[in-house]
Amino acid sequence: MRVAVLTEPGEFAIEERPRPEPAADEVLVRIREVGICGSDVHYYEHGRIGEHVVEDPLVLGHESAGEVAAVGADVSGLAAGDRVAIEPGVPCRRCDHCKRGEYHLCPDVTFMATPPHDGAFAEYVAWPADFVYRLPEEVSTREGALCEPLSVGIHVARRGDVSTGDTVLVTGAGPIGLCVMEAVRAAGATDVVISDVVGSKLDLAAARGADRTVDVSEESLVDAVDDYTNGRGTDVVVEASGADPAVRATTEAVRHGGTVVLVGLGDDEPVPLDVVELIHQEVDIHTSFRYANTYPTAIDLLADERVDVEGFVDFEMGLRDVDDAFQRATEAETVKGVLTL
Repeated sequence: MRVAVLTEPGEFAIEERPRPEPAADEVLVRIREVGICGSDVHYYEHGRIGEHVVEDPLVLGHESAGEVAAVGADVSGLAAGDRVAIEPGVPCRRCDHCKRGEYHLCPDVTFMATPPHDGAFAEYVAWPADFVYRLPEEVSTREGALCEPLSVGIHVARRGDVSTGDTVLVTGAGPIGLCVMEAVRAAGATDVVISDVVGSKLDLAAARGADRTVDVSEESLVDAVDDYTNGRGTDVVVEASGADPAVRATTEAVRHGGTVVLVGLGDDEPVPLDVVELIHQEVDIHTSFRYANTYPTAIDLLADERVDVEGFVDFEMGLRDVDDAFQRATEAETVKGVLTL
């Protein structure tokens, strides 16, 4: 089978590898579509994300879906020919986090395309059946692949306890910010303000239903929020850009007694916060890391047409065009690219 391997920063190679055989509890998936994530781009450009360093050739890609080609001896509920989405993180299932249901915090999780674990830029992937989900007829394999970033948005909405009638500010109109917008709408938010520095991304957000967009290269985010909320602030602020100014603005844009959720990954440098002011405002600050128990919800939302993920895909390319695809993915105007196999 063909795989696209990151051999060093900025360089892919197409290799032939043996097709994997599924273990007793696994299914073999013929990959059809794989989204290009910001983490993939970061590994491509820098060869590392924090403590995760690409020391050996690595197969990237963790937003994937396809068709079941074979099932292991102990697998039930899935069969060859089923169209499926793959949840890319497999926990140990034994630690305290796993037993509490927060398996995304498992210290021994195997996560696709995180060194040293290969990802889904491959024609076939063998994966535990417990983390493979059948797609209904109404959901395409592209939507199935994009259940992954949508899951991030769903987990953020849960962490922010978003409910009916809430006003939510989302900083960052990339794929995660847009998925957050979809998820908080589904959770009941009636007003969504979204900010960015790229005009085309804000235009896309407006076309997808944002009630107010803010180009922070041209106007003050806090002033815009004050104006939109009559000085009240938003019920929830979701920081999805990782930009220091946006992180700093979260506590000024949220209402007293409101909630801030931090999901965007920025620089390693700490961002100082005014703790006294936070106490005075009684602001709840949460962080959001990956997701857990979200894929069934994501698939249901897609099947019911409550959310749209295909609408922010900018381009698709074949596996052999992976270099060109990543060059385009690094452009500021690009929201999401997809590799098709």
